[in-house]
Amino acid sequence: MRRLGLIAAAAVTVLGFSLQQNVAVAAANSSETYKELNLFGDVFETVRADYVGKVKDEQLIESAINGMLTSLDPHSNYLNNKNFDDMKVQTRGEFGGLGIEVSMENGLVKVISPIDDTPAARAGLKPGDLITQLNGKPIQGMTLPQAVEKMRGPVNSEVTLTIQRKGRDPFTVNLTRATIHIDSVRSHLVGDDIGYIRITSFNEQTDVGLNKAMKTLKQQAGNKLRGIILDLRNNPGGLLDQAVAVSDDFLDRGEIVSTRGRNPDDAQRYDARPGDIAAGLPLAVLINGGSASASEIVAGALKDHHRAILLGTRSFGKGSVQTIIPLPGHGAMRLTTARYYTPSGRSIQAEGIEPDIVVEAAKIETPPTKPGTKVAATQSNDDDDDEDSVDQSIMGTSADYQMMRAADMLRGMSMFNGRMIN
Repeated sequence: MRRLGLIAAAAVTVLGFSLQQNVAVAAANSSETYKELNLFGDVFETVRADYVGKVKDEQLIESAINGMLTSLDPHSNYLNNKNFDDMKVQTRGEFGGLGIEVSMENGLVKVISPIDDTPAARAGLKPGDLITQLNGKPIQGMTLPQAVEKMRGPVNSEVTLTIQRKGRDPFTVNLTRATIHIDSVRSHLVGDDIGYIRITSFNEQTDVGLNKAMKTLKQQAGNKLRGIILDLRNNPGGLLDQAVAVSDDFLDRGEIVSTRGRNPDDAQRYDARPGDIAAGLPLAVLINGGSASASEIVAGALKDHHRAILLGTRSFGKGSVQTIIPLPGHGAMRLTTARYYTPSGRSIQAEGIEPDIVVEAAKIETPPTKPGTKVAATQSNDDDDDEDSVDQSIMGTSADYQMMRAADMLRGMSMFNGRMIN
């Protein structure tokens, strides 16, 4: 008993020492944190007193907060009241600007995707383009929100972008700002037997638009519908709940996507409910380097469940979740809080989704001929240095090589009465 008592006393002594150590470490960490905060205060006061020009306190604080957030990753940032209001308008499907989804890369603004029928798309901007200057002023040194703010402005006002594109010398593009209305779902029949549905972004109206498009295609095709092409090329993403809803539209069961953050208890899983709006018809999904975020969730879910065959090129690889945290009276912060994982457990971040069938972007052209001669149509790339980019002017038309390959594949699959779909 005496020995047990000594062991117990020793254990208490060790435990007490351990607790004291933890308290001491926590106190030391807090002390270091306060020292760093004091450093921030010293710098702030020095700038206010000695900087060559007068700077508003609000501007300094906003820049400091934004610097803290943007140093974490390219997708976290601070939104002042105006930017926060603009973001809320954008998710509703309407906003002002150039119609371009961007991120930051090595201090430059990188084009993720231009939005269909917007000034950016009509000017020929492509995924992967780097914007180096705005109205002749370098981007370097600006934060992403600052650059976006400068690209926005009154409708009909002009802005000049300097573009750096792989394989080309830098060039300038003059754009006229416009009010951007996003009709995120468009559809038509390819021939009289293949339904084509293009989703340009995931806003609050996307799932409703998809269901309307599917209903219209069925009515137009009668009983001739052989398959569906879901085009997610150049789709920069958007709302998570809409990506889940779109995936659910084509799946009867199983996991759609999961999100995992710093705290294991905060992990979430989204599952499909019974019901397939395509009634089991063969499904092809088109993706490319401009397909990001919510687009990759849909593509990954449909691929992992063998519900669709993916054609095109590897997607962008944005697999992180940004949570908008309102700051009452001061806008909001966009903070990366989790990562997406496909049903098979793969992270999308920096990896992207690989297509089942790699099909480079190209245009189907018919060479000029002399009267009375016959030649076959040919496949050509407008820009051999950028095979991943698709010419938006021909997307969804008979000149769209990737789409036509998907249509041919679906017609072939239909000959087997859907037996290739699990």
